[in-house]
Amino acid sequence: MVMKMSPLIGKVHCPPISEVKRWGTERPDDGQEVIDLCQAVPDYAPAEEMTDHLSRLLSDPLMSKYSPDEGLTEVRDTICDYYDRKYGAHLSPENICLTIGASQAFWLAIVTLCRAGDEVVVQAPYYFDHPMALDILGIRSAYAPFVESDSGIPNPVTIENLITDRTRAILVVSPSNPTGTITPPATILKLYDVARSHNIALILDETYNEFIPAGIRPHKLFSNPTWGDHFIQIASFGKTYALTGYRAGMLVASEQFIHQALKAQDTMAVCQPRITQHAIKFGIENLADWVAKNRDMMTRRHDLFRSEFVKPGNRFRLVASGAFFAWVRHPFTGCSGRKIAKLLVDEAALLCLPGEVFGSGLEGYLRLAFGNIREDAIPEAIRRFRKMSE
Repeated sequence: MVMKMSPLIGKVHCPPISEVKRWGTERPDDGQEVIDLCQAVPDYAPAEEMTDHLSRLLSDPLMSKYSPDEGLTEVRDTICDYYDRKYGAHLSPENICLTIGASQAFWLAIVTLCRAGDEVVVQAPYYFDHPMALDILGIRSAYAPFVESDSGIPNPVTIENLITDRTRAILVVSPSNPTGTITPPATILKLYDVARSHNIALILDETYNEFIPAGIRPHKLFSNPTWGDHFIQIASFGKTYALTGYRAGMLVASEQFIHQALKAQDTMAVCQPRITQHAIKFGIENLADWVAKNRDMMTRRHDLFRSEFVKPGNRFRLVASGAFFAWVRHPFTGCSGRKIAKLLVDEAALLCLPGEVFGSGLEGYLRLAFGNIREDAIPEAIRRFRKMSE
């Protein structure tokens, strides 16, 4: 007899990146180099001065010890200084819990806010890990539909109309994963007002906030003295400092919310690794120019990809794009995104994600990521899309 597992987790789809990566390894070698537009991970290494700094710390026995659940005070103090510059925010260390990546920060926020049977309004197309987590926890997702003409920017009126007496939060990702679209600050403020008027939370995932061109301030929510009453931020330094494997996430919320979330933190992860915390601290204090340089590089990649992709002769249509991502409509009517993504792997050695993993009814789309493709490879990638259009 086989042991029983949760029926909720049995209904959740497998991680789509793993599936597409497997397609890439299984394709016959036809001489084409595989171009990876699948996973949003920087292709460049962490700054050499950071890795040199961390290597010197590894011999310290303290690096192998636990830290406080919420993270070292000196690291959180440094983050508060950074948020003052980045957002004009006046945070205290008690507003911060360092986490094992942004994904764990999201779980921490949700288990503190919700119980099974509650609801979260989720803007589509969504980052697939979010509804996977909600489904596993028995929390219903109410999806705000993707509107192509608006490039997927959330509509506060549409979102408000989805709120019920069981709704606990509104969830938005900006810059968006998967579209790259940046939600305007005025729209974010309206979403906060909707959350406040219904006494629920606005959860804003800002994993890609350092890739907004020119480093523009993403929003002004932190300037409201009562921001913590209805605002929860999911953040990450993993993409910022090319530390994705270090799992450098963060939850930012009111002191009261963090106090309660730490109960779950202690049972879930205890603490973020010390070496990751020291990497964050070093990055904030020393790598602002390095971050800006990589932001500019990613902006160039995006601009080049966009300018080449929209030239005549490409039947794949660019619908939205921005920091790290492009959202593309494929030209094959009646075919699922999964079928087209598999065809692109098999015939063009291109890895990308099918639209339906980002929301129901999005089978006509594909997500492309710029993290793994250097500027000199972009023309070849687009040539392959054009060839598939013939």
